[in-house]
Amino acid sequence: MIILYNILIFLGIIIFSPLIIPLIITVDKRRQTFRPRMGWASIPKPMDKNQKVIWLHALSVGEMISAQPIIKKIKNRFIDKKIVLSASTQTGFEIANKLFLNDVDTIFFYPYDVLFSVKHIARKIDPDLVIIVESDIWPNFLFEMKRRNVPVLLVNARISKKSFDGYKRFSFFMKSVFSTFSKICTQTHEDAYRFEKLGLPQSMLSITGNIKFDQQCEPVSPAEIKKLRRAMQIAPEQKILLAGSTHPGEEAIILDAFSMLKNQISDLFLIITPRDPQRAKSVSRIFTTAGFSVALMQDLDKPDSGGKLDAVIIDRIGVLRQLYAVADLAFVGGSLVNLGGHNPLEPAACCKPVLFGPHMSNFKQIAQMLLESEGAVRIHDAKSLYQTAMMLFSNHSKSQRMGENAFAVFRANQGAAEKILNIAESFL
Repeated sequence: MIILYNILIFLGIIIFSPLIIPLIITVDKRRQTFRPRMGWASIPKPMDKNQKVIWLHALSVGEMISAQPIIKKIKNRFIDKKIVLSASTQTGFEIANKLFLNDVDTIFFYPYDVLFSVKHIARKIDPDLVIIVESDIWPNFLFEMKRRNVPVLLVNARISKKSFDGYKRFSFFMKSVFSTFSKICTQTHEDAYRFEKLGLPQSMLSITGNIKFDQQCEPVSPAEIKKLRRAMQIAPEQKILLAGSTHPGEEAIILDAFSMLKNQISDLFLIITPRDPQRAKSVSRIFTTAGFSVALMQDLDKPDSGGKLDAVIIDRIGVLRQLYAVADLAFVGGSLVNLGGHNPLEPAACCKPVLFGPHMSNFKQIAQMLLESEGAVRIHDAKSLYQTAMMLFSNHSKSQRMGENAFAVFRANQGAAEKILNIAESFL
């Protein structure tokens, strides 16, 4: 099967090269990642052959943030090991350097699943253990690790119903791919059941819970909050609605809701953090066209940035957690459009009431727990966003209680990272 897979990879490259080559040349983030992912760029800091190497991999921003508890714990427990970290995307690589530069020995790009790229980077890293966080499962990489007798763990693993249905159609191939893992640590019993239905034995599976509950909850001090508000020109008495990790199609809905809210709360302030910071300018235009005074975060310290603002659009990565601490109410994006939603535990960890749309399949269990605890509300459109936000802005005690309920869910379900570390230790 792996021979057939590589024949298909080769044919795909040949057939689609007229599309692939212009994409690499014209799209900046593709151009930046192409050479290192092919294995044609040097990996910083040479490996010390006298130390064992733990290779952690996280696909992009969400997975990289999820990996934070594991990386911190591995650094503290395995002080005699080399720890290296890879990402597949440019934004994932950037957030890795922002979060983990002092925690790991090397940060680099994960190889494309082309045989010579995989083998070349595998020789450079020469790992003793590989830990893949959540996703990014590639046959050539996994079979190369098996050939090298390197144990590979898939942690915080989940299978959505859509993915499960797709895997079942190719179960003859996917079973052999998943069987290359030494252990799969799932988020829930339902995920473990789906892996079993794909033909994996129970001995390969461990239900460890969701490491997103173990993310660091470092409080943002009142002084830091005051500084952030001042930087965004937000008066002390102003209420703040934060829309985090938004996608195309959601900003127009938020605009409609915000326009209605401004009719009732004239000094309400809006912060929007597009999931892709490169969309910040286009998001800004949506609001300026509607007559609102808007600034990009990078422009706030410019001399001509004075004047009262209605909204700030965030055009950088790595600041969302701090901003959740500043907000009074948080909406989690990727959920009003059918993209599966983003992590609602980030605002919950900051004791904030959480709103999200109907599409939360990526965080189905967490979303349900927050709803059942009355720490979150599901909204469906601009009208329900307006009504729910208006109710919470008008009722401080209910808003505070919702935030406390959300935080209680966050704290009550921690411990997955420690379980995963115990499993990892058994393979070293």
